[in-house]
Amino acid sequence: MYSNWQNTTCLAGRELQEPFTLKCYRGKEKRLKQAKEEAMAEINQYRMQRDKEFRLKQSKVMGSQSNLSEEVDERTLGKIKELNGSYNKYIEVVLKQLLNMVCDVKPGIHVNYRATH
Repeated sequence: MYSNWQNTTCLAGRELQEPFTLKCYRGKEKRLKQAKEEAMAEINQYRMQRDKEFRLKQSKVMGSQSNLSEEVDERTLGKIKELNGSYNKYIEVVLKQLLNMVCDVKPGIHVNYRATH
């Protein structure tokens, strides 16, 4: 067991050491905090750089895609105009042929019909 004198000496030593220990911990905390802030700054800088590169590549790709989509749209509109013109040109002829087929009824027995009596 510790004697009273040893306890007093031990407590006095702790009291002398405590400010030094706190100072070390605080210094270490500051260094860790500073290192963390520096790391976060580097990460943010790297993220912004990569984001900028991504946006540049994306704009290049989307630019070429927009040109392709414009070309496809032009072709589509041309084809629609061509089909509309063809429709307007042949609608009368087709309707006359259809009405002639429907209205021209010729009664008769089909060639493949067999009497079953």
